[in-house]
Amino acid sequence: MSPEAAVPSFFLRLAMAFVLFWRILFKPRVAALLLPVYRGAPELPAPGGGPARAALEEPRPRAAPVPVEEPPEVRHASGLLVLSMLQREGRLIDFLQEEVAPFSDAEVGAAARIVHGGCRKVLRQLVDLEHVYKEGEGARVSVPRGFDANRVRLTGNVAGQAPYQGTLKHPGWAATAVRFPTVSAVLDARVLAPAEVELS
Repeated sequence: MSPEAAVPSFFLRLAMAFVLFWRILFKPRVAALLLPVYRGAPELPAPGGGPARAALEEPRPRAAPVPVEEPPEVRHASGLLVLSMLQREGRLIDFLQEEVAPFSDAEVGAAARIVHGGCRKVLRQLVDLEHVYKEGEGARVSVPRGFDANRVRLTGNVAGQAPYQGTLKHPGWAATAVRFPTVSAVLDARVLAPAEVELS
């Protein structure tokens, strides 16, 4: 030890002895570095850094990166684009935002036919669908033990344990293929339909 180095106090030496006891016991590299002193060497290598210092120091845990919160219009851009497609092809948003009470059933039905055709076209572009149950509505079906509650919802008088027997009220839908579009970062997905201005 160089003469100008400060001599640690008794309590600091006591704390060091306690800490080094556990490090020597559980960290073989620390024990290997202190072995020359144990065997009579005058001192440890000079404390200027290097592998000796790195092995004696506790590794400091790295701070976890702070996740960057994406705004909702970025996180849900694909869903917003689907809404935009339903508006473009079927005028779905116009139809749903319209107050239909003043119109007759015939007028609402005529508008619904246009909306139906356009939205059906978009749906078929985006997903392939199949029924959860192949049987038609009203058929008697069996719900087996261990059924998937995401695919089958029980209604009515639900009691006891599966298997159940019941009447199929709706065959359900499941997507077998999905083709949702990728949204460009330069596109403002919040704009579901641009304003249209006719120039004269």
